[in-house]
Amino acid sequence: MCGIVGVIGADPEKAKAVLAAMNTAIAHRGPDDSGCFIENKIALGQRRLSIIDLSSAGHQPMLSADGNLVLVFNGEIYNYRELKQELQDYSYSTQTDTEVILAAYERWGKDCVHHFNGMFAFALWDKIKNELLIFRDRLGIKPLYYYQQDSLLLFASEVRALLDSGLVPRKLNKAALSDYLRYQTVHAPDTMVAGVKMLLPGHLLSVKHGESEISRYWSAEENYSREAEHKGYEAVKQDVKDLLTQAVERRMIADVPFGAFLSGGIDSSAIVGLMSRVAAQKVKTFAVTFEEEAYSEAKYAAAIAKKFNTEHTEIKLTPQDFLETIPAALKAMDHPSGDGPNTYIVSKVTREAGITMALSGLGGDELFAGYDVFKRLHKLNRYNWIAALPLVGRRNLGRSLVKLKPSVAAVKLNELLGLSSWGMSHTYPITRQIFTDSFLQEMVGEQQLQENSVHHMLAGLQQDHLPILSQVSVAEITTYMQNTLLRDTDQMSMAHALEVRVPFLDYKLVEYVLGIPDKYKYPASPKKLLTDALGDLLPMDIINRPKMGFLLPWQQWLKGELYTFAENKLERLGERGLLDAAVLKHIWAKFNAGDASITWSRIWYLVVLENWLEENGIE
Repeated sequence: MCGIVGVIGADPEKAKAVLAAMNTAIAHRGPDDSGCFIENKIALGQRRLSIIDLSSAGHQPMLSADGNLVLVFNGEIYNYRELKQELQDYSYSTQTDTEVILAAYERWGKDCVHHFNGMFAFALWDKIKNELLIFRDRLGIKPLYYYQQDSLLLFASEVRALLDSGLVPRKLNKAALSDYLRYQTVHAPDTMVAGVKMLLPGHLLSVKHGESEISRYWSAEENYSREAEHKGYEAVKQDVKDLLTQAVERRMIADVPFGAFLSGGIDSSAIVGLMSRVAAQKVKTFAVTFEEEAYSEAKYAAAIAKKFNTEHTEIKLTPQDFLETIPAALKAMDHPSGDGPNTYIVSKVTREAGITMALSGLGGDELFAGYDVFKRLHKLNRYNWIAALPLVGRRNLGRSLVKLKPSVAAVKLNELLGLSSWGMSHTYPITRQIFTDSFLQEMVGEQQLQENSVHHMLAGLQQDHLPILSQVSVAEITTYMQNTLLRDTDQMSMAHALEVRVPFLDYKLVEYVLGIPDKYKYPASPKKLLTDALGDLLPMDIINRPKMGFLLPWQQWLKGELYTFAENKLERLGERGLLDAAVLKHIWAKFNAGDASITWSRIWYLVVLENWLEENGIE
């Protein structure tokens, strides 16, 4: 796990200074080593966090045995040992997975990526072909940002490295502002910085003779498996169990101390349970807990730790501890997001406990219908005939519901009733939206709201052939998971040089589960298929426990300890002329008055936006 940077098209002297500045900007990602390669107009740099082969032999940029290939790599190739057995004609000099990428490229060229099971973003310079290849993993676990102007191309693991290059203007991408206001994030390939793009998951960026080209090598909706279509439930359960077990086993390969995040929920408990079954020694587990019963999952995590006899570390924090960490978490934020501080503090305390790599249950909800949105959209699909009723009547009904019981749920139902179609590309975007477009239009004033990026993405997916629940999974994976959860996990864990691995996002498991019929996957009980597949691995009180997430008293803080901070940020945001200052004051007043339609998250993500703009000097 590392951070990578590169400059293509600049003269060597200029590239040297730019590369040094970019590498320094991501020093937190790789405290163990750093390196650079500069030749003609190619400059590649890397910061290393040693996980496999801790020796100096793993130094990057890494050259192939014949010196014709140069590689910088961020991530892990979990099946590198099997590939190494298959690629024995290569002259290896290290025990790293990095060198296996070079061997695979020599054998298969660009198609090498189809042989990799892992999380990665890597850039490979082929001297013979005079071509640079930049790959990003299938599910978007590892980030890759780039900036291109004429023949100049810069890339990096973080936006801050591009900004610190001195070659990227610190200007706001105003078109992306609509996206952020709707979804508390910006969806790839766009970012909040004008001209800076994010390479999409499952894509390759190639540069040859100054010309660049982007191509896709994998997508969830096209590469799903049809293996489960004609199987019985027992066979499907066994397949799920086998694939998840294999995914966990692959992710336990490391030469450093590792453990697992344990909240006591279904997903993290499943990962810990499977780790315990395949591990040769006690699994180390980490749970952040609170003394306040309302916020603490301690008893659930402790029950799982006891069941699987883990070496359990319970890190007790007071809300005040967390509150004091917020400024550092905000500073660590590479790209603005309405979430993130939770991951920051979990990663911080885990790293301080001596752990360099941890497994996470992220992805379980998206694959196994763990969110309420799965049931809601499944039901909407069954009642899509309602969309054929007169629009005027539906709109009147929606407005009546909002007046009768004003709430976020009522507002969203009103939006749904006003749609001309109840197809997935129309209904799903509303479920994740922070504010309605009509309200956001007031917020942006005379500016025009941009097209809804989530609708645009889903409309272009061509996924109608998938089961309804799998369509929701694809929507979750390509929007919320990749652009919020995975981005936050990377930026907040790597702020502490902690590698996080996600077994639920093993691409073989993802491909299989997306092809499972709804009749097997419908969550009649919480994540029924997953829990059934695991048999007696998890206790029933864990399966049926209330879904908590990582609860904190944000509502209370914003009206108390964070009141002045939040109010100042909102005032400054209003002064920028991007948003209507009067509307910002209005929602702040409604929040403090206890209006149920203005939750803390609808305030916090605006505060975060202004803070990020200030921290990064964005005009």
